[in-house]
Amino acid sequence: MDVQLQELVNKIKKDGVEAAEAKAAEIIAKAEEKAAAIQSAAKKEAEEAVKKAEAESARLEQAAVSAIKQAGRNLLISFREGIAAELDALVRAETAAAYDASVLKELVPAAVKGWIAQSGTDDLAVILSPQDAKKLEADFAAALKSHLAKGLEIKTDSGVAGGFRIGTRDGASYYDFSAESVADLFSAYLNPRVGAIMREAAKEL
Repeated sequence: MDVQLQELVNKIKKDGVEAAEAKAAEIIAKAEEKAAAIQSAAKKEAEEAVKKAEAESARLEQAAVSAIKQAGRNLLISFREGIAAELDALVRAETAAAYDASVLKELVPAAVKGWIAQSGTDDLAVILSPQDAKKLEADFAAALKSHLAKGLEIKTDSGVAGGFRIGTRDGASYYDFSAESVADLFSAYLNPRVGAIMREAAKEL
């Protein structure tokens, strides 16, 4: 009886230990599985966070680059416009200065005679600034005497800063040789050239 009891006790102990070990193994396996899942999830989350951070960094960098480029373009445009304005003012000043009395004294009679030779009529009007007309009144009276007698008119317009306009008396056709008009022609040619020079200069920066 004692032997059987001991065997029973031993069996119970053995079964209990095995059950405990099995349970422990099961708990450990589940813990390891859970730990692996947590680790995997944490790794995935960390990778996503890194990707988001990299994407945001790239976006910010691109935004900064775009902002710098735009600022550079704005600066170049502003500088080009400033240069163009300075050049335009210079052209206008120099063109107005070039149309002094000595030039107009020769140029106006030549233009009148050339027009009359082409059209065959003296029904013309020459428009000058009041100041130039006053200075050259005697010169034109002498140089254009016969044409003035046939209908040529010398008129004044305070809107003409320098130079002159010549055309039919009814204004149907005319040529504008005013300082402003000639300066506009020069500026129209020079502004694209300024833009081209600025673009070439920008390439070398």
